[in-house]
Amino acid sequence: MADAEGPETATEHERILQEIESTDAACVGPTLRSVYDDQPNAHKRFMEKLEARIRNHDREIEKMCNFHHQGFVDAITELLKVRSNAGKLKVQVTDTNRRLQDAGKEAINQSEEMIRCRVQQRNIATTVEKLQLCLPVLEMYSKVREQMKAKRYYSALKTMELLENTYLPQVYQYRFCQIMTENIPRLRDEIKEISMSDLKDFLESIRKHSDKIGEMAMKQSPQQRTFNSVVKKQTNTSDERRLHVANGTVPEHVDDATSEQLQDEEEEYEEEVLTAQDLVDFSPVYRCLHIYTVLGDRETFENYYRKQRRKQAGLVLQPQSNMHETVEGYRKYFNQIVGFFVVEDHILHATQGLVTRAFTDELWNMALSKIIAVLRTHSSYCTDPDLVLELKNLIVVYADTLQGYGFPVNRLFDLLLEIRDQYNETLLKKWAVVFREIFESDNYSPIPVANEEEYRMIISRFPFHDSELEKQPFPKRFPVSLSVPEIYKEFKEFIYASLKFSESLHRSSTEIDDMLRKSTNLLLTRTLSGCLQSLIKKQHIGLTELVQIIINITHLEQACKYLEDFITNITNVSPETVHTTRLYGLSTFKDARHAAEGEIYTKLNHKIDEFIQLADYEWTMTEPNGRASGYLMDLINFLRSTFQVFTHLPGKVAQTACMSACKHLSTSLMQMLLDAEVKQISMGAIQQFNLDVIQCELFASSEPVPGFQGDTLQLAFIDLRQLLDLFMVWDWSTYLADYGQATSKYLRVNPSTALTLLEKMKDTSKKNNIFSQFRKNDRDKQKLIETVVKQLRSLVNGMSHHT
Repeated sequence: MADAEGPETATEHERILQEIESTDAACVGPTLRSVYDDQPNAHKRFMEKLEARIRNHDREIEKMCNFHHQGFVDAITELLKVRSNAGKLKVQVTDTNRRLQDAGKEAINQSEEMIRCRVQQRNIATTVEKLQLCLPVLEMYSKVREQMKAKRYYSALKTMELLENTYLPQVYQYRFCQIMTENIPRLRDEIKEISMSDLKDFLESIRKHSDKIGEMAMKQSPQQRTFNSVVKKQTNTSDERRLHVANGTVPEHVDDATSEQLQDEEEEYEEEVLTAQDLVDFSPVYRCLHIYTVLGDRETFENYYRKQRRKQAGLVLQPQSNMHETVEGYRKYFNQIVGFFVVEDHILHATQGLVTRAFTDELWNMALSKIIAVLRTHSSYCTDPDLVLELKNLIVVYADTLQGYGFPVNRLFDLLLEIRDQYNETLLKKWAVVFREIFESDNYSPIPVANEEEYRMIISRFPFHDSELEKQPFPKRFPVSLSVPEIYKEFKEFIYASLKFSESLHRSSTEIDDMLRKSTNLLLTRTLSGCLQSLIKKQHIGLTELVQIIINITHLEQACKYLEDFITNITNVSPETVHTTRLYGLSTFKDARHAAEGEIYTKLNHKIDEFIQLADYEWTMTEPNGRASGYLMDLINFLRSTFQVFTHLPGKVAQTACMSACKHLSTSLMQMLLDAEVKQISMGAIQQFNLDVIQCELFASSEPVPGFQGDTLQLAFIDLRQLLDLFMVWDWSTYLADYGQATSKYLRVNPSTALTLLEKMKDTSKKNNIFSQFRKNDRDKQKLIETVVKQLRSLVNGMSHHT
């Protein structure tokens, strides 16, 4: 079995040996493992095989060495020869190397120096390159600083923007660039603060210069209007002069002063007028606006500016407490407001959106309401019409100025209509003083004229036409007193003063005519009427003065139509126009005349009462004196002289006064008889009283005032006459029998009146000593009296029951 396997095992071992010889030593492991993996004891046979192979290789090596030995010996011999030459070569090489090293040291040093120079050159080139990038950054930063120092902030912001967006990104790695980057926001904030400070200075500046700006703007408005109206004014002045010459008067305001005023206006127009740009530097607001726009914070700036201007508007619109005292106060107030809105208008048109039309309109509407309220309040304090007129002129110029800048001013012209009413009120108060002074200085006697010149002077001031007076020789008298032409002149002056306010109000001639007529009516119905009423009631005005006042009123009433023509000539509005207001002269003077007439009646009656108080009757006298009482004769003489003055009065006035006086005298005498303090009246006193009544009747029948028909005036004493006749005739049977009949002889005798007087006579009879003797006639008379008294009482009682 062992012999049979012998050839195969030998073959395998041969293969393993070939692999070991041909394989890398690192890969021998697997091959050797296969030896041990085979049959037992196989490795021994392999080891034997391996040793045999080693011996075989040793024999081949020995053969090879023997074959090459002689060549090896020759080579050794040659090497020994070479060794000596190599020693010499080594010495030579060493020497050459030393000499080469010595020579290379200088080259090395020069190379190293060259290397350093090259590095320096490269560094310098790099530095130059970097500096070329950094220098523009530094230059721009320096430029920013210079621009800020020169206060060119807008340019500085633009430079910073260029620096930040273009230059700094190229050198951002350097530290100084980081510092610059950190400083730029601070610089922007600094510019913001500086520009805002400039804006505050600008706002303060325009607040200080608003007055001057407004003054210049308001000066421009009337100046532009001056040249357009100079010719018209001159024409109106010529027409006005002709009108006044036709009326015989040339007022103060139509004289050389008018020409001087026009000349002054022309000279003033030629003066150079400064504008808002000349007075205020607007560059801070433009600069600040641009700065905030560049910084992207425009909205903040706009809000701040508008807020500050609103505050300034509130301050500008706040008037001084004493503004109403002088026109300068109003002028300064208007100048400030105009200056404020002129600045706003300039800002509106010079900037894009800093202020808008809506914002200015809002400010204007707020200001307009405040202005109207202020003017309405302060103008109410004005009592001087000249000041109110100057205020009106200021408001017109103010309105025209702002209208030229596009602001609506209709409400201001509506306010002027209110101020016009107040102006008329101040005029009325002023003319009330003028009228009172005229009335106080008047002597209330007809105006005497000694020659033609004086006569013409009076009729030039007052439209008086009387052909009979013209025919009379000099000296002669006008029927009116001095107050009449003065009053008429003042009426025309009032119309002129009222007309002044209507100028420049952009009203039609019809409206102006209506204004003049209404204000003149107020002067008639309120002022003049009130002054006349007050004059009439004054204690020192006597009957003669009242008569003259009535005459004056009559002529003033007739002059009203001339006043209407006067207004028509001024306004050129026909009086036939449908809506033309008529002057209320007729009703005004009629009321005043009636008041004067009533005062005449009152004063005449009061004078009669004064004479009556002088009466001193002895009511128990037995016999009359045989003549009328002295007080009554004085009274009648006074009435005669007074009624002679009444000849200049209208007939009805004189007749009414005379009838009123007689009735009052009759009533006073009747009251004297029936006075409760008079307890007893004798028949002698009745007879004496009858003598006085007879004088009164004679006075009435003498026609002290012409125009009475028949015995009309005597009827004033009919009650007294029938009462006295009844007692003197003692005709009681007739009285009692005919009582209540229309044909009764004693129809005007009242039973109660007769009873009162009879009882006073009854008491006198009882105390008379004669009646104490009980004579038959006296007893019969006493019984008759008692019987009549009873019957009278029954009549009186019947009357009371009937009532």
